[in-house]
Amino acid sequence: MGRRRPGAPTLEEVAVHARVGRGTVSRVINNAAGVKDSTRRAVQQAIEELGYVPNLAARSLAGRRADAVALVMTEPDWRQFAEPFFSEIVNSLGNALTDTGIQLLLTLVRSDTERQRFLEYARGGRVDGVLLMSVHAGDPLPDMLAEARLPTVLLGRRSGEEYVSYVDADNIGGARSAVSHLAKRGRRVIATITGPLDLYAAQCRLRGYEEALKLAGLKSLPTLVAESDFTTDSGRRAMAELLERHPEIDGVVAASDTTAAGALEALRAAGRRVPEDVAVIGFDDFPLAQQTAPRLTTVRQPIEEIGRAMIRLLLEEMEEGAVAWRHVILRTELVVRDST
Repeated sequence: MGRRRPGAPTLEEVAVHARVGRGTVSRVINNAAGVKDSTRRAVQQAIEELGYVPNLAARSLAGRRADAVALVMTEPDWRQFAEPFFSEIVNSLGNALTDTGIQLLLTLVRSDTERQRFLEYARGGRVDGVLLMSVHAGDPLPDMLAEARLPTVLLGRRSGEEYVSYVDADNIGGARSAVSHLAKRGRRVIATITGPLDLYAAQCRLRGYEEALKLAGLKSLPTLVAESDFTTDSGRRAMAELLERHPEIDGVVAASDTTAAGALEALRAAGRRVPEDVAVIGFDDFPLAQQTAPRLTTVRQPIEEIGRAMIRLLLEEMEEGAVAWRHVILRTELVVRDST
């Protein structure tokens, strides 16, 4: 068992015939996601023309595949899991894996003990790859997985020097477009409610905010910046603090739609009309953005595209090995509604 008959075409020969990589042929055979229709047709044609027959038993024995990938949540604050971002990402990853036959296993890793335990679990062959999300600055887990040569893809990154493969949204450009929109609408005292600043995404959105203010010739003051933890409660508190410091605020860019929803509540409690007195912009474009009063202008993150890109990169690393780190940054889009 496992021997091919004399003269039988190999997977490598199929790859050469189709002018693709060996890993691409493998993904087509396994009906995996992340392969263009034209490429899939070319591989299927090569298989038919060469008469290639996959040896499923040999492939299973040689590969020792678990047919499972782990989605690791590293957020230490359990309240964050109630936020829409987490459920939307899990859903997008699940959708991207639908046709692959690979299971998505969810696990929490929040301490050094849990990191070591998960590393041993993953190295034991129980998963074929790892997806990481909500990784804060200084978290060693991506480095531990890289040293163990485990296929790994991050959602976001720990810093601008990140080397492990990741997929991210253009957080700087998204925040920049939001502030630019407010400035063009005549807003002159624009504040921001950031996310936790030990997250690189929050740092990038703050940077985009500051860059756009400078381009518009507007003031950038530390007192116009308040930090949140992406929750509605923190958005409400941050907005109240900003109003106390600067009653003249006429525009706000929030780190998430949930944070913006909290800001809307605080503005309403303070007797400020939106958008007449203060314009508000969120970040994400979840269904919540269309349920607030008024409906929320927001920066859309391409969540489905993020999920597909993460799975594509992970499958490539699982099939072809870590030849190079891959870094993908997806564009954001400003969706204008009633709050501006």
